[in-house]
Amino acid sequence: MNFFTTFFIAIDALNSNKLRSGLTLLGIIIGVSAVITLMAIGRGAQESITSRIESLGTNLLFIRSGATSSFGFSGAQGSAANLTLEDSLALTDPILAPSVVSVAPETQLRGQLVYQRENSNTRLIGITPEYLSVRSFEIEKGQSITSTHINMASQVIILGPDVVENLFGFREPIGQTIRVNGRDFEVIGVMKSKGSGGFGNQDDQAYVPISTAYYRLGTQRTPQGEISVQVVNVKVRDEEATDAAVDEITNILRIRHRITDEDDFTITNQQETIEALEETTNTFVLFLGAIASISLLVGGIGIMNIMLVSVTERTREIGIRKAMGAKRRDILSQFLVEAVLLSLTGGFLGVALGLGLTQVLDGIKFGSSTLNTSFSTDIAALSMVVSGGIGLFFGSYPAMQAAKLHPIEALRRE
Repeated sequence: MNFFTTFFIAIDALNSNKLRSGLTLLGIIIGVSAVITLMAIGRGAQESITSRIESLGTNLLFIRSGATSSFGFSGAQGSAANLTLEDSLALTDPILAPSVVSVAPETQLRGQLVYQRENSNTRLIGITPEYLSVRSFEIEKGQSITSTHINMASQVIILGPDVVENLFGFREPIGQTIRVNGRDFEVIGVMKSKGSGGFGNQDDQAYVPISTAYYRLGTQRTPQGEISVQVVNVKVRDEEATDAAVDEITNILRIRHRITDEDDFTITNQQETIEALEETTNTFVLFLGAIASISLLVGGIGIMNIMLVSVTERTREIGIRKAMGAKRRDILSQFLVEAVLLSLTGGFLGVALGLGLTQVLDGIKFGSSTLNTSFSTDIAALSMVVSGGIGLFFGSYPAMQAAKLHPIEALRRE
């Protein structure tokens, strides 16, 4: 019996029990669509996080101060006050650090912002004029912080879009006076929206001159009374100069901090951050796929169950075929083709459903976050292959049971 004859016999057998075949298909459809949808959600989250980091540029370095230690317990990275504004200024020396293009120190604290009856507790970042260009931030309206603001420790503030919405609603914020931790600050600008991502909501924060954060708002000070900073953002000439810049920065800071053994700072770059996040999110995506694949396994068990029932119901038919000269391999291939046909059809419909769900879910908002999905053709192709393999695997046992039936014994059964 050739393949086409076996194929059409399998179709006739499945058509004779449409409801049963449809319910069996449903298990595979749900399994494949679940795998594709969850993998699309995972990959969408991965691409969203990675794109946000890459949008800052791959030629960025982040210098963070070390951790404090008390009674043998270490604090969080950046908790020690050993990076200063003077350190960041030293990194701008073109002779000592020729690979460095721009330096932007920052210091962070919490701030209670009040305007009339509205208030917002948000993160305050003390910055210099170079911060916006180094970190790829843009002013939507108003002006940026200038060197004059830094020199005079001016009580001026730039607000993120979410802070503006919380405090002002639809009113114009530029030129208004708000209270920040009990002090009057003039709103001079509004940041362009950057959205929320793996590093928190960048629209829900405000920016003040770094000297103002130190003198007016009381950020952490070094033992020598210098302006302490938690992070120094460094823009390197290009990605190829990253290693050279790390060496230059390390040498400068070791000399300034009189370090002879262990560094009291850490230097990370964008590429390291991207690689670490990709490794983490890959694990997350695989975990989602593994959970969804359980439903595929259940669908495969459903196929085995239905095929065993089919063998029992068609015992007499098998006996007649064998009595008329059908060989064992003909019976085996007939039931295998039925099982694979069921699983492949379910796989195809599952891919179509998964693609539809991926399109529907893309861009849906959950609170302040937006769900991003990324349909992957390789996952769809793999799902089809796996569904076919499931049909072949779970259909093998019923097919072998059918092929082993003795024609005389099969003909005796009603």
